[in-house]
Amino acid sequence: MPKVFTSITQKTGEIGENIAVKFLVKHDFLILNRNYTKKWGEIDIVSEKNDKLYFIEVKSISRDISDIRDMLKNKVIPAEAKALASRRETNDNYNPEDNMHPWKLKRLSRTIQTYLLSEKIPDEKEWQVDLLVVFLDIKNKKAKVKVVSDIIL
Repeated sequence: MPKVFTSITQKTGEIGENIAVKFLVKHDFLILNRNYTKKWGEIDIVSEKNDKLYFIEVKSISRDISDIRDMLKNKVIPAEAKALASRRETNDNYNPEDNMHPWKLKRLSRTIQTYLLSEKIPDEKEWQVDLLVVFLDIKNKKAKVKVVSDIIL
């Protein structure tokens, strides 16, 4: 059953993940899996290129506060929209990659190990963890992708 995204944050994440997949495919990556989920964590995208596995974490952000204000006016998920608006207004220097906390990296590492075992990936297979930061401009239907390669777990 596909993952259902309901909150504003989840919708932003879903859009960001879709853009990340398009970005990876454009750069000759083969998408093997999306939203590989276990109780202890999730891998957003598993891809392969040049016989190397890439575990991709996607962080997305829409910096357009006016979109959130419009949601507030229209009473669309007001409490969450209000929280997002105030967080972005108070910290415009926020970077999505700042959310890669040590506990997140630990959970990601455990989920990757589970994936490697469950898919019977040989020990010799090379792999790495990358972070794709997707900056969304929803109003103008544009996005910018920043790649942070080879994250150390």
